Amino acid sequence: HARMKAGLIWFETGFIEYKFPNNSLYKDRKVTAVELAAELSSEIPGTDKEWMSDITVWINGVAIGSWTSPGDYGDRRGKYTPAWWKLEGSQYGLLKHFKVSTDGSFVDGVRISDVGLDDLGLGEHHSITVQIGVTKEAEHVGGINIFGRGFGNYDQDLILRIYF
Repeated sequence: HARMKAGLIWFETGFIEYKFPNNSLYKDRKVTAVELAAELSSEIPGTDKEWMSDITVWINGVAIGSWTSPGDYGDRRGKYTPAWWKLEGSQYGLLKHFKVSTDGSFVDGVRISDVGLDDLGLGEHHSITVQIGVTKEAEHVGGINIFGRGFGNYDQDLILRIYF
């Protein structure tokens, strides 16, 4: 479970999984949306600001859609990236908000799929499983960096919000 404490994780293909408590089970109000906030970038040995990668998010095993990361950033040190981290390595990503509502799935307000809240089966699980990764079948198989607290430009771990 070291991934839960990691400030930076990177890989080429596959996915990494996180579990969040499903606090929607303890509310009498209807869920209107679920949102994942994460700082992400592509991954290549060294860095390349034009190295694209199709990053997919799954919630409770359902692919909600993909976002194409435009690059792997190393042009300057990330605001929170520690001094001991080599400057030739990935420094920061882009803060992305993946949101699922009754109207579909979105990244930063841009529709990425028709997957809606009802497709996620939130009422059937005590936790909400989130997977983030790159499939071998993606158009742009360019790896992934997931930045957490202490790395990148946003001093935060992955955040899952449930809206009522």
